[in-house]
Amino acid sequence: MIVESLAHPIVLAPLAGGPATPALAAAVSGAGGLGFLAAGYLSAAALAEQIAAVRAATVASFGVNIFCPAGDPGDPVAVERYIADVVAPLAATAGVGLGRPRHDDDGFTDKLDVVVRARPAVVSFTFGCPPAHDVARLHDAAIEAWVTVTDVAEARLARAAGADVVVAQGAQAGGHRGSFVDHDDPPLTLDALLAALRTELPDVPVVATGGLMDGADIARVLDAGAVAAQLGTAFLCCPEGGTAAVHRNAVRRPGATVLTRAFTGRRARGIANAWTARAGDSAPLAYPEIHHVTSPLRAHGRTNAVADLVNMWAGTEHARARTLPAGELVTVLAAELAATTA
Repeated sequence: MIVESLAHPIVLAPLAGGPATPALAAAVSGAGGLGFLAAGYLSAAALAEQIAAVRAATVASFGVNIFCPAGDPGDPVAVERYIADVVAPLAATAGVGLGRPRHDDDGFTDKLDVVVRARPAVVSFTFGCPPAHDVARLHDAAIEAWVTVTDVAEARLARAAGADVVVAQGAQAGGHRGSFVDHDDPPLTLDALLAALRTELPDVPVVATGGLMDGADIARVLDAGAVAAQLGTAFLCCPEGGTAAVHRNAVRRPGATVLTRAFTGRRARGIANAWTARAGDSAPLAYPEIHHVTSPLRAHGRTNAVADLVNMWAGTEHARARTLPAGELVTVLAAELAATTA
């Protein structure tokens, strides 16, 4: 298991959609953690280029995260209603054209082919569990397979498919929920999820994620049975990342977060803004259709620093994020962990 060879039990969350960069992944891995690239929204060719860029920057191990194919298409009537009622007025005010709703699998097969050829140390999956034959392909290439889970039932399915590690995502986590099926049930807190996994699946290695920001947080989840901690929001303000300036500014300030489908049609946690308030609970379950529709408007918000037009994914503890180079942050986190456990 790769985490056993790490100098520090610290994993970089994938951070798809801009914040993830080869420089960020390489810096975390080079400092003794496990960096990750996010394949989500990239072409297969771009993913291959990013893997090569990490390899050019470090000899250390790293991982790649892939989105599992989305479920059934959303209700087209509900999609059009949401666009007309919420998204189109925002776009008209901003003077931005919208994308067209479409259902796709984010190039899953092509990206799986890329990683099998490139052989990173780990490939993790979000939004579902790959079939056992895909996990076997990774194992044949000496690649560990990790699967993000949000409850015990998902962890059982992941283990049955051959997953080496489950990434336990608690309610506090920023970004999209990793649930196999998007739903409105209250998510388990990280502590509750870890306790359930420890009781029901004590032999399954678990990487914990959700609201972890410092060494004491890492120590807590290790004490609860995790083999490592995965941090995402904690790295959003690192200079190596691609986080937009408007997003960085919001992360560093206190502010409420909400679970919303407003931006992508899939439940995700981000910092509340006028868009989330306007949408309320009206956004349909329609991923990635809504993502494709709103993408130009969100890009406009990032470029022009309009916070109310940006999906500012962040965990509940985002105001505790530190503006440090990623390698230095790993070193600080490791020192805090050591001090907590001394």
